Amino acid sequence: MSLGEIDDADFQAWADRVKGRIKHGDIKRELSKSSRNIGVQALRTFKANTPVDSGGLRRAWEVDGPSHSGGGWTITLNNNMEYASYVEKGHRQTPGRYVPAIGKRLKASWVPGQWFMQRSLNQVNMQLPQLITPGLWAFEKILE
Repeated sequence: MSLGEIDDADFQAWADRVKGRIKHGDIKRELSKSSRNIGVQALRTFKANTPVDSGGLRRAWEVDGPSHSGGGWTITLNNNMEYASYVEKGHRQTPGRYVPAIGKRLKASWVPGQWFMQRSLNQVNMQLPQLITPGLWAFEKILE
């Protein structure tokens, strides 16, 4: 018993067109561009939120990427100043110790963290939908 014939020529033509666009690299190029924009915006946000004493901590920010591997994109922000984590999370100190660099004696035993990296990460996460949307429009163009 036959239910009839199905002509899927139009579907096959559309599938071939989509496959060609994917192989051409349109999606990868657009997602790379969106990822690069995310990296640039993240670098701006992290630098803007970094506290400034001498400026060294702010100048030390670097962005690597975007890189594509497996099924995802990676953007890495680095700050290789030794004291960045202490400024972020806080640190202990010995009260009464004289520090020549600041010309004062230390008063508190704990210096609270400023959490500038966490604050920056939250701000970037809130901006992600607007930053990634242009790359996602490439999917719509491919499926036309």
